[in-house]
Amino acid sequence: MEPGARVDAQGTAYVVSIRGVPGGVDLWRWSKPLDGPPNSNRTLPFKYEGQPDNCGIFSFTNGGCANNVGTPENLGLAPGGGDADIAVNAADPANSSIPNVALTSLTLAPGVTGTHSTDRGDNFTAPNVAEALIPGDDRQWNDAIDPKTVYLIYHDVATFNIDVQRSTDGGVTYGAALGEAIDAATFPAAGDVTPTSTANLAAQIKVDLSNCASRGNLYQLFVAPDNVSENTGGQPMRSAYVGVSLDAKLGLPTFTFTDYKIYTGPVGATNGNIFPALAVDQFGFLYAVWSDNSNVFFTSSSNLGRTWTPARVVNKGATKGRANVFPWVAADVNGHVVVAWLGADKAGNSNDRAVMEPGHTPEDNGPCTDGTSTCMTKWAQWNVYVLETVNGHAATPTFNQFTASDHVIHRGTISTGGLGGGADRNLADFFQVALDPQHRANIAFADDHVVSPLSLRRTGTDNPDDPVSFRVGVPYFTYRLQAPAGVVTTGSCAAP
Repeated sequence: MEPGARVDAQGTAYVVSIRGVPGGVDLWRWSKPLDGPPNSNRTLPFKYEGQPDNCGIFSFTNGGCANNVGTPENLGLAPGGGDADIAVNAADPANSSIPNVALTSLTLAPGVTGTHSTDRGDNFTAPNVAEALIPGDDRQWNDAIDPKTVYLIYHDVATFNIDVQRSTDGGVTYGAALGEAIDAATFPAAGDVTPTSTANLAAQIKVDLSNCASRGNLYQLFVAPDNVSENTGGQPMRSAYVGVSLDAKLGLPTFTFTDYKIYTGPVGATNGNIFPALAVDQFGFLYAVWSDNSNVFFTSSSNLGRTWTPARVVNKGATKGRANVFPWVAADVNGHVVVAWLGADKAGNSNDRAVMEPGHTPEDNGPCTDGTSTCMTKWAQWNVYVLETVNGHAATPTFNQFTASDHVIHRGTISTGGLGGGADRNLADFFQVALDPQHRANIAFADDHVVSPLSLRRTGTDNPDDPVSFRVGVPYFTYRLQAPAGVVTTGSCAAP
């Protein structure tokens, strides 16, 4: 579930996916020099790299169970696996120009587990189960710059501030520096200030990797209520904010953020549909996306996050006004931006079983109530969609829309409520898109369209249209075969 995708500057692609606590995480790698060229059907021969954080409490050799595959039902016993993220550094001249790979996974307590690899994922260091300086954590994210600098963010559950830590050893430890992405002025509207507070939902942190003066800036997108009264009253997250750190790159032990409100939706609207996402291109321009469950919103900044274009709905055609969730965004050269998300063929809230899953008992694996065992044929059908533009920071960028999946990847509801959601969580909370050095979109997504081989034994049926059947979300990977026309690799930096 929750597959993450990263591609380093040498074209090595990584996919990470969680099993949940205490199952740990799984990692796959494709490197053309190491793993071979694409197959005859142009799929990539990924190498399974095991579970970097699994069995760490039993073995501290190369990160524990490097080959812990076991049976299809193997739970393992890991200090992480609740959430996962990876980040790739620049080539390390002290290590044969091999880019470092940092990986973190999550348990609520003690918190964030971290490890890293200096040989493209073949071996990982022993997991450190206490990377977070504040114990009791939720939803960590990572990004990296230069050969060894890695950033870690997470929510501490006591305040729900967004805590930011820096590693200067490739992700072995994260105690080199720290900051808080929600500034003092914004915290009353976005923090966990009372027992009834809504708090916030954080995107993956992003580092400016450009060669501009802005290189090394940190950017943190989050959604939250619009003001303190809405927050303390438990009202929806209708506003989007970006925290900007201009001093993180100075190398000091502490750094600061200034927050900017970039969008406010109508009263009662919610943009707290897991997760918002942010990207920075190689010229310092910023791009943010989120979903209100019906549409995907997009905005950009040309001045390092201070001001933003009016957020607008960018999905189009048959997807517009239907259920659209899990947007993610990636950017590379000047204005080249890719947005990926899941879209249904039905209008309505993705969490609404009556709309998305008619004709069955409204619960996970609830039987059909229409006198058949095939009521899933009437359910919402979901695909992976992609928008792509080569002028993303224009006032009105031009997007081309594609269907990236070659089959329906899921039927029914999709929960956007996290662990507290009441809808189907087979796909968990997000998926990711990354761009390779050829400017091609690489997408890792969860897919549960195939009934599990364990279904007949577990449920007595393997009927693919029967909701009683057992299925799990497993990671799939696809990539664009060629770069889009019109990619611009030159230009001016974003305004300081």
